[in-house]
Amino acid sequence: MSATRVFVARLAGCAVFDPNGDRVGKVRDVLVVYRKSDPPRVVGLIVEIPGKRRVFVSIGRVTSIGGGQIITTGLINLRRFEQRGGEVRVIAEMLGRKVRFNDGSGTATIEDVAIEEQEPGEWEVDQLFVRRPKGASPFSKGQSAYVTWREVREHAAVGEAQSAEQLIATYSELKPADLANTLLDLPAQRRQEVAEELPDDRLADVLEEMPEADQVDILAGLGDDRAADVLDHMQPDDAADLIAQLPEERGEHLLELMEPEEAEDVRFLLSYGPDTAGGLMTTEPIIVSADATVAEGLALIRRHDLPPALGAAVCVTLPPYEPPTGRFLGIVHFQRMLRYPPHERLGTLIDQGLEPVTADTSAAEVSRILASYDLVSVPVVDEKHRLVGVVTIDDVLDYLLPDDWRSHPDEQELAKRSTARAQLTTGSIPIPYGRRGADGTR
Repeated sequence: MSATRVFVARLAGCAVFDPNGDRVGKVRDVLVVYRKSDPPRVVGLIVEIPGKRRVFVSIGRVTSIGGGQIITTGLINLRRFEQRGGEVRVIAEMLGRKVRFNDGSGTATIEDVAIEEQEPGEWEVDQLFVRRPKGASPFSKGQSAYVTWREVREHAAVGEAQSAEQLIATYSELKPADLANTLLDLPAQRRQEVAEELPDDRLADVLEEMPEADQVDILAGLGDDRAADVLDHMQPDDAADLIAQLPEERGEHLLELMEPEEAEDVRFLLSYGPDTAGGLMTTEPIIVSADATVAEGLALIRRHDLPPALGAAVCVTLPPYEPPTGRFLGIVHFQRMLRYPPHERLGTLIDQGLEPVTADTSAAEVSRILASYDLVSVPVVDEKHRLVGVVTIDDVLDYLLPDDWRSHPDEQELAKRSTARAQLTTGSIPIPYGRRGADGTR
């Protein structure tokens, strides 16, 4: 081994390679089992391989840890990881736990865990990096310390929830889709604890990447006021999809608690069928006047919080510039804006060959338009030719993909679904309405 002691939080995200130097995946957690008197023993790593599948890698197959990378023997079982009884995830479950010092000097919170190699292929928890409670001053920070496993014992008051702050800090750099997958791997109680600690906007981004059944479960564990705040931060189309899955009474109550402007957008989307352009669209495209310049358009699509599909084009309308707008004039693709000087008026750069769809256009027709013209979004207008929203490629993919698309079926199943997709695009079979799902076994 190139290192005999490593801190687990620093392993999160480290690349895993086989002996030939080919990348296998990246570390998501370390798995340990508790023992009666000795420190917990490391049994393996949870590694995310391509396709976002989580698999188990036995610690005995790890030949080197160091330099921000891990080398394995190359023999990895590709079955999806499933946690077994007695196994504990260090990052997901140990970080944030409270411990009590055996000498009676008080309590502390685990912020990191060091594992050490005792002999080849045998690792155990060696040290804990802990922090004592804050002092009286609001600006003070609790004293930190390195302690051995035998110097402390885990402690939790009856009814006290396990702290999720350290876990959130460890996963702060994950993209929403990766954090969603990470949460789905956690035990239900721990998942809810982490969801409750996430900021509203971060939780909203994560919920948008989850199967609707899991969205409903997490939302059910939040108070109505908090749930409404999270829905305010979600994209209107995603919020509408989620509210549609709730009991009617609670859905209406949450709409009443939401910000009026956000609730209005959601109610508007709920009025359309889920298999229509109106049911798929988002009501927050970039809208400008015909007199706006290329410089202004580019400035709008540079916003860091703007989804890439919405930033691929700007919509040009007559006033007003909030959906439903004045008469829709057309869209200007960002690539075309890059070809013209900053002072050029956007009204002169409209794509004359792209016709908008109406809100009652079928999802199948929208998918054919996007595929036929190599588009990432298509505008949606009402009967008065006013812009009401845009359907983006990710909206269509969410609709077209089967409910269990996150479970990564085998090649034979994929072939069957490819055939079904081909039949769908020719109109020979109806499109099943469904969204996301996740399951699997180790």
